[in-house]
Parts: sequence; C-alpha cells; structure tokens
Amino acid sequence: MTGKDDTAGRRPRRLGIWGWMLFDWAAQPFFTVITTFIFGPYLVSRLAADPVAGQAAWSYTLTVSGIIIAVLSPVLGAVADKTGRRKPWIGVFAVVQIVALWALWYAAPGTSLAVPLAMIVLATIAAEFSIVFNDSMMPRLVPPQEAGRISNLAWGLGYLGGMIVLIGVVLLLAANPETGRTALGIEPLFGLDAAAGEDARITGPISAVWYLVFVLPMFLFTPDGGRGMRILPAVRAGVADLRHTFAELKGRPGIVRFLIARMLYQDGVNGLLALGGTFAAGMFAWQTMELGLYGIVLNVVAIGGCLWASRLDGRFGSKTVVVASLICLIVATLGIVSTAPGHTLFGLVPLSPADSGGLFGTAAEKAYILYGLLVGIAFGPVQASARSYLARSVAPEEAGRYFGLYALTGRATSFAAPLCVGLITSATGSAALGMGALVVFLGIGLVLLLPAPYPAHDPADR
Repeated sequence: MTGKDDTAGRRPRRLGIWGWMLFDWAAQPFFTVITTFIFGPYLVSRLAADPVAGQAAWSYTLTVSGIIIAVLSPVLGAVADKTGRRKPWIGVFAVVQIVALWALWYAAPGTSLAVPLAMIVLATIAAEFSIVFNDSMMPRLVPPQEAGRISNLAWGLGYLGGMIVLIGVVLLLAANPETGRTALGIEPLFGLDAAAGEDARITGPISAVWYLVFVLPMFLFTPDGGRGMRILPAVRAGVADLRHTFAELKGRPGIVRFLIARMLYQDGVNGLLALGGTFAAGMFAWQTMELGLYGIVLNVVAIGGCLWASRLDGRFGSKTVVVASLICLIVATLGIVSTAPGHTLFGLVPLSPADSGGLFGTAAEKAYILYGLLVGIAFGPVQASARSYLARSVAPEEAGRYFGLYALTGRATSFAAPLCVGLITSATGSAALGMGALVVFLGIGLVLLLPAPYPAHDPADR
C-alpha cells in the first residue's frame, strides 16, 4: 500500500516538474528570434536610418524595459508570497506578451520605429515578470540537491525550443534577398516577401502562438501555491514584507554579495545576448538567413553547454559553473569586439578581407562565429546555475521575495549596460567600442562573486 501511494505521489510530481520546465521551452523563442537573432537585427538594419542609430535606439529600448522590470519585480515577488498562487499572475502577463508579439507583424519597412519599440518594451516586461513567478515555484517543486540539474535541463530545453523555431524560420520562411529562396532552396511559406521584411516580422506571431500552446502544461500539471490573501491586502502585506526583506539583508551578507555580483555580470550577459546579433548585422550586413544560421549554431552549442553544466553543477556546485561561464563570456566578448573585416584580436591577427562568396564568406565572419561558440557554451549555464544558486540559498516560503530581488538585481542596473553601449556608440560612432563596455560589467561581477559563499545563506539563516 505504501509503495502504491509513493508511486502515485511521484507521478504528479514528475508531471509538475516537466510542466514547470516546459515554461522555458515556451518562453525562449521570444528571446531567441525576437530580441537576439531575427527581429532585433531586422529593426536595427532595416527599420532604422542606419545601423549606428538603430543600435542606439535598440539599446535605449532595453533600458526603458529594464528600469520598469527592476522597480516592479521585487514588489510582485513579495505580493506573490502573500497571494500564494503564481499561475494567475503568469496568465495575465501571458496575455500582454502574446498581444504585443502579434503586433510586431505590422512593423514594415518605412513605418515609424515608435510602435514596434513600444511593443518590445511591453513584451519584455511581461516575459520577465512571468519568469519571476515561474522561478519562485522551483524551491517547492525541486529538492535542493536536484536544483542545479533541473534548472540547467530546463534552460537547455528552452534553448531547444528556441532553436526549433529559429530553424523553422531559416529553412522555411527567411529568403535570401538576391534569390528569393530559403536555405532549403524553396520559396518562403505563406508567400512571405523578404523585401518587405515579412520573414522577420512573422517571428512575432510565431513566438506568440508558440508561447500560448506550450505554456499550457505548466497551468495544467504544475502544482501552485495555496490560496492566500486577496490582492489588495496582499499588496499591502507584500510591500511591508519587502521592506522587512531589505532590512533582513543586513544579516545575510552572503546573499547580498551574490545578488550584487549577479546584478553587474548579468548586465553584461543581457547586453551580449540582446546586442550580439545586432552588432553582427551592422558590421557584416547579415540578413535574416545569416543571422538565423548563426543563432542555430549558438543554440546547438548552448543546449550542449546546459547538459554539460547540469552534471557539473551537481558535482562541483552552482558557483563553480557560474564562475567558469563568466570567464568564457569575457574571453568571447573580447574576441567579438576585437574583430572587424581584415583582422581580429585588435589587429594582432590579420585576416584576409577576401570574400569567398556564399554565407559567412570572409575570414572575419568565421572568427566572429568561433567567438560566438564560446558565448553559446556559457550563456545558458551562467543563468541556469545562478537560478539554482539562489534556490539552494532560500526557504520555499520566502522564495517569491528573494526571486523578486533576484529579478531586481538582474534588472536594477540592466539599463546601465545597454545605456553605456548606446552612449559610447553614439559618441564615438563605433559599435565595437560600445560593445566593449560589456567586458567591464562581466569582469567586475566575476571579481565580486569569487569570495561569495556557496550556498549564499549563512549558517545562522537556517
């Protein structure tokens, strides 16, 4: 009888964890095809007056959304602890995200930048708020010893979902402007016109439908917290709890150091993910097909990186994975900003400027892709293992508050990196110098993280 009960208990728990993991699968195409590889670069290279102005406008857009996310995430996390339930919040923000993504279809060349940029702000805010609530469910679902493995597997699953959508766009939808055919040599599905940017614009509705379909298992199978306070009392109590949490941090220096370190290095990570594709589009004039293939390569490597990190996290701990990933990202970013047509490593290594024809025909483009592989290996584990780092450091009943702070530190100064990139790019006219600012954020975050305890709580906290 006992065995039967245990089996029955394990099945809902397994379904609940898979439902929770599928949230990453549902959410990732927005970050993969919209902000990084397809729509963002399209906006920079096709909608803006020139690539420099486009990168600056994109950076300022990320700045606005980052400030809003930073201000409201801790409050929402604290309120979630009081209401108990996370799913209703995720549902509300899902509606906002889906509507905003669908509207990107109307961002045709020649239209104003204002509307698509506003939709990107709304979609980014909704996506990040949903992540706060989803992440705060993890301590109730996953035992601490499994947190790193499950978190990295979920992140890898997300990259797989993003890659599938990206592959679909490249093979079936994105046409070479010269030939009018996709990488498969066929005409784009649905009669999409690459000259009108439809192959890039369609990624908005595709990401919206993908999210709508694949977020459903989380709603159906993942157990939510029990019903708590009504919304208005929860807001008052949550804000009071948040004030208490900030006061409580004085006695939790380990968590403070971890959160501050993450605040800075995550700025660099966010900037690299959001601006790496647009940087390549401006430097090499990559179109949707090249950007899509580049993204596919990075996502294949990212899935392998997360699978590798899921094992290392369990063996060596989340902190070791985060530190190793940051070192990889610093090396990769230095390589990226040091590469231009004709050279890499700031001119120390000359490269042939000859174009062999076809995709990625110059030596500089090939070097850029090699540096991109280092980014692919590291950018999943650095985020997934940071999530499990915190999950191992807080109790389930305080997870909402602390994952709200986690989102705050991921976004509190997130405007700083894209703002620095935008300002330096505008002031110098050099996108490479602007991107170089990201190395500073990654490096300072790494230095601050090294002496942080792992787990981040102190013995007295438990």
